[in-house]
Amino acid sequence: MTSVTGAPPPRRPAGRRRGDGGSRRTVDHGAWFLVLPALIPVLVLSVGPLLHGILLAFTDAQSGRTEPTEWIGGLNFRDVLHDRLFRESFRIGLVWAVGVTVPQFLLALGLALLLNQELRLRWLARALAIIPWAMPEVVVGVMWRLVYHPDAGILNETLRDLGFGGGRDWLSLLTTALPAVIVVGVWAGMPQTTVALLAGLQNTPRELHEAAAVDGAGAWRRFRTVTWPALRPVALAITALNLIWNFNAFALVYVLTSGGPGGRTRLPMLFAYEEAFRYGQFGYAAAMGCVMVAVISIALAVFLAGRLRGGDDT
Repeated sequence: MTSVTGAPPPRRPAGRRRGDGGSRRTVDHGAWFLVLPALIPVLVLSVGPLLHGILLAFTDAQSGRTEPTEWIGGLNFRDVLHDRLFRESFRIGLVWAVGVTVPQFLLALGLALLLNQELRLRWLARALAIIPWAMPEVVVGVMWRLVYHPDAGILNETLRDLGFGGGRDWLSLLTTALPAVIVVGVWAGMPQTTVALLAGLQNTPRELHEAAAVDGAGAWRRFRTVTWPALRPVALAITALNLIWNFNAFALVYVLTSGGPGGRTRLPMLFAYEEAFRYGQFGYAAAMGCVMVAVISIALAVFLAGRLRGGDDT
């Protein structure tokens, strides 16, 4: 292209292009500098201990050991895979994780749909719904121990008033300990799932619901064709996170039952904790942690792949 006078337009100097590239590199370096304050704690407090734990799993590290720690290869992993008690704790952990995550999601979905409606004092209901989330797990555990108390607990008092008897020690019976702990896990974790689902519901365009209602779609059809497709990514993410968090639960169950009675609530994290800090088998406990990380990672990868494939098909 030429100008009106016929002279070619001036070209941008080559040095300016080099200068632009240099400024981009400067911006990149500046971005890394801004990320460092958040990256360093992650490396020091998460990645570093993880790598140290993996290395520890291949040694015979024990507390109070006077001899130097030796490299023993995969002996700890062999013992873990042949440990019947660990396999039982792993089964209990899976029952706990699924038993908490599924009701947690269903109840949170119903509560989120309710809180998304135009209700009076909706702000107050939303604030009350997140109270369990704001409470530390230790406080939740102590509070529910009082609820389940065999003599003065509110649960047994209510059952007595209704004529169903009372005095049952819910956390000490072999048949009721795990279901009782699962109820507490659902109650304690439901608020964060509700908040995530409520955020997904509020991002759904209201015009789509209005158009579906005009076409004669009922509440269930609007949920199935409008609400759920928009909510699916949030539901997938929060379900995967809940599975991880619930499987790795420790403080809540430790305060409630300490793994009892008879190991009926001994989750894998509790088992590894006992091996490390009660019996001093650091290397063996680290191998348990590695096995748990590997198995839950594979299970989540299969779960996410299946859900994403199902989402692509629809």
